Amino acid sequence: MTRTAHDRFAKEYFQQVLGNLGEVEISLEIRDEVRQVDVWFVPAASPESDPENLGLLGKMISSHCLIEPFRNQPSKTEIRNCMLKLFAFHGKLQRDARRESDSLTEDELPSLWILATSASAALLNSFGAKPKPNWPQGVYCLDEALKTNIIVINQLPQTPETLWLRILGKGKTQERAINELIALPESAPKKSDILELLFSLRITIETQEDLTEDDRELLMYLSPAYLERREAILWEGRQEGIAVGLREGLREGLQEGRQEGRQEGKKEGEVALIMRQLYRRLGAIDPMLTEGIRELSIQDLEDLGVDLLDFATPEDLVAWLDERSQ
Repeated sequence: MTRTAHDRFAKEYFQQVLGNLGEVEISLEIRDEVRQVDVWFVPAASPESDPENLGLLGKMISSHCLIEPFRNQPSKTEIRNCMLKLFAFHGKLQRDARRESDSLTEDELPSLWILATSASAALLNSFGAKPKPNWPQGVYCLDEALKTNIIVINQLPQTPETLWLRILGKGKTQERAINELIALPESAPKKSDILELLFSLRITIETQEDLTEDDRELLMYLSPAYLERREAILWEGRQEGIAVGLREGLREGLQEGRQEGRQEGKKEGEVALIMRQLYRRLGAIDPMLTEGIRELSIQDLEDLGVDLLDFATPEDLVAWLDERSQ
């Protein structure tokens, strides 16, 4: 389950970071046997933002490629399986080209990037991996015809250019990267989106049993930022609610407006917080369900804030609302 959470985070991470730079498809099936590539990326002809903003990651995805992230050091078998997916995909592309009476050059075949949080010298040597020329420390390549690269995340230099790859690291490497991400200006591209993904990962891990040491460390790294973000969202929601309440109240009279402003402010603040928590947990919420949530009492909203930690699907929310309406 934990592996699945980290796997989903890595895939969603690339979807968020690379989404406006080209086409990102996750869990791509390659039919040989049925094999899934974690990430398949095709750069856009005219991306919405400059790939150079992503530093080393932007350089990595300058041409179409497959990306396979690993939470732990991959085994030899896992690396070979990644390469098998690459070669099976090459075969698919070449067959598709032949059906169109076309052909692919060597440069038109995608390359493979294996992202490992760590990798021993023995593992790298067993594949003949060598430092990739003109790339920073921690980036390795196999022989040219294999079109395979390995990035060892804990070996990357701690520079802004490597931040977007170190976010996918582990232990102290990931902790430092998260702190660097938090320190970026609020206007920094992708900062808010990636923090939301990290907080969603935190909630998922927190609700699981039998946490690993890795999980506990990640919860510890994320907790201060998560609590700060939660308070900011709560304050924002309550301020918005108070403003709405006061505007309504002024129509009825200043004294009544003050009272309504306090009540509406409290309720709107709770609704705003609940909706953000539900979005991070379940994704987009049906507008009909949103209306049902807005009609809840403050006490019901507070109860929902506790119970939603147990929700796994939108159907759980529907059942909860149905029970309260009875």
